[in-house]
Amino acid sequence: MFLSRWLPGLANLLRYRREWFRADLQAGLSVAAIQIPIAIAYAQIVGLPPQYGLYACIAPMVVYALIGSSRQLMVGPDAATCAMIAGAVAPLALGDPQRIAELAVLVTLLVGVMLIAAGLARAGFIASFFSRPILIGYLNGIGLSLIAGQLSKVVGFSVEGDGFILSLMNLLERLGEIHWLTLLLGLSALASLIWLPRRYPRLPAALVTVAVFTLLAALFGLDRFGVAVLGPVPAGMPELRWPQSSLDEAKSLLRDALGIATVSFCSAMLTARSFAARHGYAINANHEFVALGVSNLAAGLSQGFAISGADSRTAVNDMVGGKSQLVGIIAALVIALILLLFTAPMAWIPQAALGAVLLMAGWGLIDVRSLGRIRRLSRFEFWLCLLTTLGVLGLGVLPGIVFAVTLAILRLLYSIYQPTDAVLGWLPGTEGQVDVRRHPQARTVPGLVVYRFDDAILFFNADYFKQRLLEAVQREPEPRAVLFDAEAVSSIDVTGISALREVRDTLEAQGVHFAIARARGTFLRLLVRSGMAREMEDRLFGSVRAGIRAYRVWRNRARRGV
Repeated sequence: MFLSRWLPGLANLLRYRREWFRADLQAGLSVAAIQIPIAIAYAQIVGLPPQYGLYACIAPMVVYALIGSSRQLMVGPDAATCAMIAGAVAPLALGDPQRIAELAVLVTLLVGVMLIAAGLARAGFIASFFSRPILIGYLNGIGLSLIAGQLSKVVGFSVEGDGFILSLMNLLERLGEIHWLTLLLGLSALASLIWLPRRYPRLPAALVTVAVFTLLAALFGLDRFGVAVLGPVPAGMPELRWPQSSLDEAKSLLRDALGIATVSFCSAMLTARSFAARHGYAINANHEFVALGVSNLAAGLSQGFAISGADSRTAVNDMVGGKSQLVGIIAALVIALILLLFTAPMAWIPQAALGAVLLMAGWGLIDVRSLGRIRRLSRFEFWLCLLTTLGVLGLGVLPGIVFAVTLAILRLLYSIYQPTDAVLGWLPGTEGQVDVRRHPQARTVPGLVVYRFDDAILFFNADYFKQRLLEAVQREPEPRAVLFDAEAVSSIDVTGISALREVRDTLEAQGVHFAIARARGTFLRLLVRSGMAREMEDRLFGSVRAGIRAYRVWRNRARRGV
């Protein structure tokens, strides 16, 4: 029971079937082949030497394989989180590579602690606040920023400027400085990355491309012609140690760490849930918070940087047919072996080839097709998606996301502030009640207004509820009674109860009786606690039909003078 709850990956491995091993071995080798060039390239986004990207793979992949609940998810460096780390540590490091490394570790440890705390606090619901349009807009913005930031590797000169627009303007102003051999290599590598997956989908395109261009650079000594290469990569495993930093630096990184943690979790959950649904099992969001948090702690303590769910590597694992979490362990062991024995050839990797890998990574984050689908479904969410992208490009990653989420929450509050409502009638041949505004031919009961309000009645929409109900009564030629259909009212607060009393008293002063039908849940409990249920005991009905029958009986008695 303990293992299945806290270490589901280990529990699954203890039930391992021998026939899975061949598929897991093949998938592990394939994932490692993809992970190695991507990790080296992503380390450069952060501003770190290539070995740090590999450090960020080994321990986290093993830890997640033991703790995580997804059998397909591969963790590792992610373009979005790497871009956020770079934005967080650059102002404090001031270009010092050692400080970049220490601050990247520090922010990774903060991310890990925040994720674990969120999981223990059962905050998995947070993922719901990042709607699909916001995530698409965010990833589009990150993708464009990544492309603008990595063009320098392909054109052969350092692009200056802070942010997407300034970097692009600086690039256009300095087109005359292009190093043409570097550009030729970069474009050739880009063409290879586009062509190989289409022609040979099972080949690790990034690894093959980087390997081919590394061989060319070594054979022809391209560094003599001004082509930048990666340079020496230290061999050996990372040391486990705590970063040297101050409390003030930790405090200044808290906000960025919170943003990275949120985005890292949401990205991982999207990938994990997608593949879990495909294979017929469920993902526990709260446990995934903890699993991703411990994996980030492992990344930080082993001198890596923040990681997330890696969708491309997860897709490779699934495509090759990986069966269990052993895939992640095999991939981690392969990467460790490369670090121990085969780092010398990495020195000849052309920066242009890594730049091409990063350009493809940035392009892969941009989802224009989904943007078109969103536009056809909802204009508001389409503009929310675009504004998120513009916010990320113009304001920065975290402020852009906060801006978009704030817009979404304001839209949600507006929809609750002015929810739909209806005066109900009956249409021959239609089951149940209909809105008389949409169906003018619907029949109503003379003198009776049957009114429905389609959301909770709370402090910020209580006046709106009161206004709408009284307006509905005024439209009735000779109102005698109001039957409030409360089925859709999921909740009510003290202000809502006061508004309900005011409606009843206002109507009673006009000689109009007020009754309630289908009160339930929190709404009914508040009616009982407030005393309104006792005051209106003979005017609370279990159904609209029961309320109408009572109204007809009362009206007939009134006509007879009884």
